[in-house]
Amino acid sequence: MSGTSEPIGAGRTVIVGAVRYAELCGRGRQLLVDNGFTLVENETTVPWAADELQALIGAADAAVAGVEVFDADALARTESLRIISRLGVGLDNVDLPFARKRGVDVVNVPGGNAAAVAELVIGFVQSLLRRLPQMDDAARTGRWDRYVGRELAGKTVGLIGFGAIARVLTKRLSGFDVTVKAHDPYADPTVAVELGVELVSLEEAVADADVVSVHVPHLPSTHHLVDDALIARMRRGVILVNTSRGGLVDEAALVRGLDSGHVGGAALDVFEVEPVDPANPLFGRENVVTAPHAGADTLEAYDRIGLATAQAIVDVFSGRRPVNIAN
Repeated sequence: MSGTSEPIGAGRTVIVGAVRYAELCGRGRQLLVDNGFTLVENETTVPWAADELQALIGAADAAVAGVEVFDADALARTESLRIISRLGVGLDNVDLPFARKRGVDVVNVPGGNAAAVAELVIGFVQSLLRRLPQMDDAARTGRWDRYVGRELAGKTVGLIGFGAIARVLTKRLSGFDVTVKAHDPYADPTVAVELGVELVSLEEAVADADVVSVHVPHLPSTHHLVDDALIARMRRGVILVNTSRGGLVDEAALVRGLDSGHVGGAALDVFEVEPVDPANPLFGRENVVTAPHAGADTLEAYDRIGLATAQAIVDVFSGRRPVNIAN
């Protein structure tokens, strides 16, 4: 009579900081449950604060990370943690060098939310060009003002960064008959040629663009990449879109650009400080549209990313190397 082996997750705990995990990541969650892992989930609607994470991380073998901060203080409390599987792409909430020092693998899902973010960019641009928020308000309040907008067709789009999201965005834009220029020192020129994108310097990418969209990671070297000087190099009336990280855009410089009319409109999914103070001077302007860091929030993206992050945890405890380990 053959013996039965325990599932790989038996006796192991996965802490899940991402909110609404059971609702949005059903397949991934079920994969962990089927493999015997015990889940400790964030059942609130806000990320765990530092003290909450620190109280849980000592007993964790793995973590499905949202945007809670895995800094040195938190990671120093780990005893059995083997993997942090980021439910998304950005890793600026994880102290990677310290995690490596502790022997913790950190993985993410590059491209998992690319379609969701790319489609939000297009929605943002259309909202500003066609003045959709103003028309919606006019119809609802009985004013029936027919705002005259602009078409996207024939415009030039400048991309700062040409990673997974920017490449998907380029594909989505192909039906709008636009010219796309991009700046990314690490871009694959072959892919750029295939997508009809001209790779240029940062200054050239923004100089004659009607729309500038930011798609680079937030690093010390890219902090406030979009500042007064770069805005001054942009075409007057430019639309600026940031769906990457808030620290890439100097908000004070953006306000000055909007006040002067040099920036014709801005669309922001991310801010320098989140959650955002309602008194932020960017709010209340008709030529600014915003979202609460929700670019990746589609059912399809959560399903893809949730399954991938769960699979990475299963792989680690099955003795396999997970894909997309952060360097």
